[in-house]
Amino acid sequence: MSDLRFFLRLAAITAAASVIAIAWNAGPRLFLPPPEPVDITVTDSGEQALIETFEARRESVVFISTSETLRNPFTRLSREVERGTGSGFVWDDRGHVVTNWHVLEGATRAFVRLADGRVEQARLVGASPEHDLAVLRVPGLDAAPIPLAQGPLAVGQTALAIGNPFGLDWTLTTGIVSALDRELPSPRGRGLTGLIQTDAAINPGNSGGPLLDASGRLIGVTTAIFSPSGASAGIGFAVPVSTVTRVVPQLISRGRYAPPSLGIEFDERINALARRSGLTGVLVIDVTAGSAADSAGLAPARIEAGRIVPRDIVVAVDGTPIDTAEDLLGALDLRLPGEEVRVRLRRDGQDREVTLTLDPPA
Repeated sequence: MSDLRFFLRLAAITAAASVIAIAWNAGPRLFLPPPEPVDITVTDSGEQALIETFEARRESVVFISTSETLRNPFTRLSREVERGTGSGFVWDDRGHVVTNWHVLEGATRAFVRLADGRVEQARLVGASPEHDLAVLRVPGLDAAPIPLAQGPLAVGQTALAIGNPFGLDWTLTTGIVSALDRELPSPRGRGLTGLIQTDAAINPGNSGGPLLDASGRLIGVTTAIFSPSGASAGIGFAVPVSTVTRVVPQLISRGRYAPPSLGIEFDERINALARRSGLTGVLVIDVTAGSAADSAGLAPARIEAGRIVPRDIVVAVDGTPIDTAEDLLGALDLRLPGEEVRVRLRRDGQDREVTLTLDPPA
């Protein structure tokens, strides 16, 4: 036992000697005062402008969570389950919030969390699945709407995204406009067209949030990403503000979106039958009385002996070939009521061109 005490004392003396030696070699460095605080005040004007833009727009961005009511078919008991989250932004001073339709699709209830921490249940006002846009009405909303950008976008200009990726609320990511006029397919038929591509990081939860320019004006609504992993890979897409300004006012006033009208009626099922006979274009099957098409003398198809006999067929709008009803709807979707369009018609194998003024949607 005495030997054990000896070795323990020897180990303690050796350790103490090592500490003294380290302290001796370190010398006065162990007793230096702490370093002076470093000034991290922002001095770069561009960085300061970015901070100010985020602070000015943050309160106009909301966090959206959705739920779905599931009912047990045997017990008839129901329960509420969470569906997902997304983002949105204030559109006007009447409590309207714009987001993506896919954020709300399939949900029975939507809740909006405001920048001041309040959570309000929202009411769906209208939706346009073909544009992936929807409008909610939120009681008690008093944040300022985001101003809209004017004029064409350019590849290379600054793009700022504010949203709630992965539930991390009010996140800012930055990048540039990488490309314009991108298209994404859609299982609903005609895909999303005219999209903005950006490398500003967009992740799940960003959907429906605003894409801003360097001045904090709205240039788009973030809607999708291209990523093998499901996370941001630097390729995100946004519905351009030009589309948003056409669609959202109709969603608020009508609850749905419809493009302006040529004053004609057409049906894709009839077109499909006509294509089997080698015809291309969109058959006019009726003309609205008093419309520009009526004034221009457009003639609808007629039925003879149980067969459809085509007369006027729309084959181009403003020089863009029209093969299907989706093509025609896509061409009209880019225009507003009151605009004039050049329509090329084919009748009995002969082409002619007329100029028609677009009517408001029915």
